[in-house]
Amino acid sequence: MVSFSSDGDGGKGSSCGRIGVRPYWVLLFSVVIRAAHQVGAAVFLTFYLTGTGGRMPAGYLYLAVISGILLLAAEAMRHRQVYRETAGIATLVKVCLIGLAFHGILPATVAVLAAFVLASLAAHVPKEIRHRLLY
Repeated sequence: MVSFSSDGDGGKGSSCGRIGVRPYWVLLFSVVIRAAHQVGAAVFLTFYLTGTGGRMPAGYLYLAVISGILLLAAEAMRHRQVYRETAGIATLVKVCLIGLAFHGILPATVAVLAAFVLASLAAHVPKEIRHRLLY
């Protein structure tokens, strides 16, 4: 049986990754950055789902990318092994799907939508699953 303890003991009896210290201001800053990320991501998703053609507004693309990097950095301050956790693997898969769609390797609408569904699922599962070590 697998334990879903999140006591932060770094894997000694826990299936969750190591917990580090994140200043409270970083947590508050990440809330603001997350809102900005959702705006950029919403425009990005809309561009691919509507298929209206033309060029994507570059400002929203930069907003989504830069805020996503900042969010991952803020998360990595607290969850030192985020790259080994469900949330980190989901982020890697999401970035790969979006990159493959952006460069025309995968069907854009399906791949971008799949990336957004994956991001939503990974962000809203209980923390014992979201921060569980996968490898």
